[in-house]
Amino acid sequence: MSTVLEAEHAIRGFAAPTEVDHLAWLEAEAIYILREVAGQCANPALLFSGGKDSLVMLRLAEKAFRPGRFPFPLLHIDTGHNFPEVIAFRDARAAELGERLIVRSVEDSIAQGRVVLKNPGESRNPHQSVTLLDAIAEFEFDACIGGARRDEEKARAKERVFSFRDAFGQWDPRNQRPELWNLYNARVHKGEHVRVFPISNWTELDVWQYIERERLEVPSIYYAHTRPIVRRRGALVPVTHLTPPRNGEVIEEVSVRFRTVGDIPCTAPVASEAANAREIIVETAAATITERGATRLDDQTNDASMELRKKAGYF
Repeated sequence: MSTVLEAEHAIRGFAAPTEVDHLAWLEAEAIYILREVAGQCANPALLFSGGKDSLVMLRLAEKAFRPGRFPFPLLHIDTGHNFPEVIAFRDARAAELGERLIVRSVEDSIAQGRVVLKNPGESRNPHQSVTLLDAIAEFEFDACIGGARRDEEKARAKERVFSFRDAFGQWDPRNQRPELWNLYNARVHKGEHVRVFPISNWTELDVWQYIERERLEVPSIYYAHTRPIVRRRGALVPVTHLTPPRNGEVIEEVSVRFRTVGDIPCTAPVASEAANAREIIVETAAATITERGATRLDDQTNDASMELRKKAGYF
């Protein structure tokens, strides 16, 4: 019996494995969850941005369903302010797999008047909820599979693996279903859906260990590279056409990498010399701040808290 299959059987209570490393356990649990989605849901979608967590999700989907096609399309909600390296990687990976990629843009939601910005330079990340819910309604998805992890941010830790959303796409942490003995309930009425998080029990460190083990390619900005930055409120802010330096700020050339990737105005890199997955694993093991706490500028204000966003339909 293969190691992964032994772990999957153990997780489902069939038998105790002999020796199974923790990545095999996490992988088997995630594969089991993906197959539960395929078995219970009529029309699911896998959220895929080209970021490291969603790339891990793609590998898990390969292991769950190959040599057949995925039983769901890939869906990306594009803010229009994403890093070009990540968008190029997204398109290349989807084409390589031969899977259907659906892209819906916040830019279109703005043009339709569905999203109204306070100012042109603000982060579009919080506004993805509108475009996502519109896409769910357009395609009548009853499940959206995401790569969120419980160690990212405190609101994420309140999520179930199968997170119920009402007919308005809203999340109520007090109105969720029990998940005893790894039994999941994806039953929904028309207009409702579930968000499913197969790597809920993974950490940032687990993700990078899995990337190294599976030899997964990731966008180049996850590795150390020299980039012009300015220092702003304790963060290293990349200098781009969307994030120009402010009066009095000094542009520096610094070796940095991105721990997480959102749209450009809300994502900051960290100083790093880590040029490969093994070096990132060493850095991550020593980190004392979560990836979002260290690098997501829009998470650092009360009015943009993750819990409020999630209640309104955010990922």
